Amino acid sequence: MKKLSVCVLFGGVSPEHEISLRSAESVLRHMDPEKYNIFPVGITREGNWVLFGGTDYGMLPAGTWLDCPENRRAALSPVRGQGLLSFEGDCVVRERIDVAFPVLHGENGEDGSIQGLLQLAGIPYVGPHVAASATAMDKTLTKLVADHAGVRQAAWQLVLRRDLERNPDAVLDAVEKRFSYPVFVKPAGTGSSVGVSKARDRRRLLEALHKAAEYDRKVLVEEFIDGREVEVAVLGNGTPAASTCGEIDAGAEFYDYKAKYVSNSSRLYIPARISDRAAETVRETAVKIYEAMGCRGLSRVDFFVAGEDETVIFNEINTIPGFTSISMYPKLFEASGIAYGDLIDQLIQLAMEP
Repeated sequence: MKKLSVCVLFGGVSPEHEISLRSAESVLRHMDPEKYNIFPVGITREGNWVLFGGTDYGMLPAGTWLDCPENRRAALSPVRGQGLLSFEGDCVVRERIDVAFPVLHGENGEDGSIQGLLQLAGIPYVGPHVAASATAMDKTLTKLVADHAGVRQAAWQLVLRRDLERNPDAVLDAVEKRFSYPVFVKPAGTGSSVGVSKARDRRRLLEALHKAAEYDRKVLVEEFIDGREVEVAVLGNGTPAASTCGEIDAGAEFYDYKAKYVSNSSRLYIPARISDRAAETVRETAVKIYEAMGCRGLSRVDFFVAGEDETVIFNEINTIPGFTSISMYPKLFEASGIAYGDLIDQLIQLAMEP
């Protein structure tokens, strides 16, 4: 059987560049070279494209991958049939690419940008297509879709950077009129809890708004939900299926970037410590959101389960979830009976479906 040529894209011009390197290392280590011709293409923080020429994928998270002497400058051509271009001196090497696997988190990676390039190039790719990716990346647009779908979620308010700069007191007054403290403040278009803060008073709210506005012109303010943080992985195209539920105990104020990737304070529980009834509601709601957003391939959907009655409250959806060795998405499907390598195979097959 002919091997598929797979281009794994990683890095990127994004605050989540480092996490992408960790995810890509895990994906590349679990791809079967007997099945695939693998082309690892990294995008530097400056936006340069590099075909990684090494075989030690541990160089990616170590930050030494750019020093590999076998590296070549590279590009994906938007012209159909051109595939992956790499450059040796004055020579251009063209490689057929059957499918792309973007492991690009955050801005320019899961917001529809790379998906648009791949669509133009006629290259099938893992994950949701352009519209779903762009909508899911913008948390305020996700909120509108969830509202329309009738899914319960935290109360929210949009703050624009320009309004914060022009009249911060008016912005603070409007937020305080709507919410009681504490509140969560997030950039509309980042993941991995980048730029997210929990504000307990007016001074901290102003600081949190300015911090979030460094990452996006749109800032989301949400009511605080006191509940368990529960996540579920979704896989599929026309008939998506949800994994078993997992729970995160942040061991901190909330599950921020540090708790996810730096400290050892957080704990994961698979399955989540919720009732079977609540777990089924989480799974059903995850698929409902996934389909309402128009997703395909994969996504991770996050919830709160609050109160003695275990009310299920939608939090957010991530269309290119973490694939590191400790990430929830592969762990949840492993607990559901799909090993990491088999999961990659399924994602590639889903990408090639029309």
